[in-house]
Amino acid sequence: MTNDIAAAASATALPLAPGNWALDPFHSSVNFTIRHLGIAKVRGRFERLEAELFVGERAEDVRVSATVDLASIDTGNADRDAHVRASDLLDVEKRPTMTYRSTRVSGEGEDWTMEGELTIGEVTRPVTLAVEFGGLVEVPMDGSRHAGFEATGEIRRSEFGLDFAPGLLGEVVKIQLDMQFVEPKND
Repeated sequence: MTNDIAAAASATALPLAPGNWALDPFHSSVNFTIRHLGIAKVRGRFERLEAELFVGERAEDVRVSATVDLASIDTGNADRDAHVRASDLLDVEKRPTMTYRSTRVSGEGEDWTMEGELTIGEVTRPVTLAVEFGGLVEVPMDGSRHAGFEATGEIRRSEFGLDFAPGLLGEVVKIQLDMQFVEPKND
């Protein structure tokens, strides 16, 4: 009987309709923060991303994947962005994208954890994100239903072979994703 209770608890029901949810790119963003000279934070974002959310009947069935165009970096300074894209730093010719694939989603209510694999260039490492479910709402203009999420985590640059400019740039990059997905239509 104890195993039945544990199995029921692990099969967390979801507040989202099953199916493939579409990214709302106009209300989604990939943001980051990194220390400069160890004393100040530089904030930035990536302008171009694609993401997919598949919702099953249980949390164990949820799958998330995302691809970010690294050349779309925007830190609010065009000269800095061009330098970060260059071969001596991020090298977007060699590393055009960053991808994330979830391997496990768990939690309940508003607080969730998503484990997955992040790939930058040819390097893949496990990355866990804390996910806050912002809710589900119907958009009055068209009746579509949107779900909102915030995911936060951090990576260490050197683990992805991005160990350029030590001392100038911090080792830890903090990540914040604000994502909206649109519920699939059941025709």
